[in-house]
Amino acid sequence: MKKEKQKILLVEDDPKVCSFINKGLTEEGFEVSIALNGSEGFRLATSSEFDLLILDIMLPEMNGMDICKEIRKNNASIPIIFLTALGSPENIALGLNTGADDYLVKPFKFIELTARINSLLRRSSNNKSLVNQASNIYTFETIVVNDAAKTVQRDSHKINLTSTEYKLLLAFIKSPGIVLSRNELLDNVWGVNFDIGTNVVDVYVNYLRKKLEKYNGERLIHTVIGMGYILRVNDEDTK
Repeated sequence: MKKEKQKILLVEDDPKVCSFINKGLTEEGFEVSIALNGSEGFRLATSSEFDLLILDIMLPEMNGMDICKEIRKNNASIPIIFLTALGSPENIALGLNTGADDYLVKPFKFIELTARINSLLRRSSNNKSLVNQASNIYTFETIVVNDAAKTVQRDSHKINLTSTEYKLLLAFIKSPGIVLSRNELLDNVWGVNFDIGTNVVDVYVNYLRKKLEKYNGERLIHTVIGMGYILRVNDEDTK
């Protein structure tokens, strides 16, 4: 039986870049759709099914970050990569904070783009297979995460998390009592296996803490100075 091609939407306003990426990804066995402006890209992303999105940020009609924000309101699972010339640490942090899973700066090597695409698609496929299992319930103290339904509760209160916040909580709740370094969290949550020079991990840990502590003030995610973060009940040696 012939394997169905994975579908990628590329939203990029430079025809030469589009042609280069389209040729390479097609040769790699992907089915590529192209939008040359943000509005068309958003229309395609929300009206058709894709396995992954590649978004430029500086686009006519609707910029890539706005596209990502709108998509994340209704679709927390589709992998999104920003491919852009905006390469400052502030832009990278902002891009990841909008809900993107990865961020690649132009000029780029095609081999790196395909490696990141394949990594995100593998992670997405693993997540889908988990949903098909009979039970995907994780608990820690009064926190209950249903990974099949993608829901979170604490003390029976429903907690609404963004896609990134949810992935971060899942990383912690799968490794209770274990110190996770910032680089480990970058790899597990954002698919970036190196220090991107931003405080994006610290920012999202604070976001997650606030939501988890809204109905119960007891802190469960603690800072281990100089090492990272840990999910644990007490806080004797951390802050």
